[in-house]
Amino acid sequence: MLDHIRILEAADFAARKHTDQRRLDSMETPYINHPLGVAWILAKEGGVDDTDTLIGAILHDTVEDTDTTFQEIEHHFGPKLRGIVNEVSDDKSLPYEERKRLQIVHAQTCSREAKLIKLADKLYNLRDLERETPQGWTESRKAKYFVWSSNVVAKLKGTNKPLEEELNKMFHRNIPGFKHNKKS
Repeated sequence: MLDHIRILEAADFAARKHTDQRRLDSMETPYINHPLGVAWILAKEGGVDDTDTLIGAILHDTVEDTDTTFQEIEHHFGPKLRGIVNEVSDDKSLPYEERKRLQIVHAQTCSREAKLIKLADKLYNLRDLERETPQGWTESRKAKYFVWSSNVVAKLKGTNKPLEEELNKMFHRNIPGFKHNKKS
């Protein structure tokens, strides 16, 4: 059974941390919709009922995109959640291209929880990209994001069939000549 109190605590924590942030869509959607949506995708479409994975999804961008520290995550949610959030967080001190390269390199060696979060995060982001190009993005950047995402997902193959199938459908629609990713 899910630990509803812990999940709600994570949602409250993330909402407070992301309170002034907005997505780059034309409606400037509140950012909190993204981590909550990632958790929803995991539960509803991926069949995930593991509390730590769902909490990790809700918290996945707090360290990367707010003033939250890994120590703060550990204090409120324990060492396991600190580890999961660490696995899905980019090191913002690195250049953009290096961060994206490292996501591909590290995807295969992540914990199952982190792999699931990465799949749902990509699915959420790509659905947003299919709906509209974010403010400040070119069509070329959008196309590159789809290709890069397919490279990350290729390293996550075998983690969650329903999520992978949805992602592959998106890749087929948005990447000319896309071939179904084979297990690495």
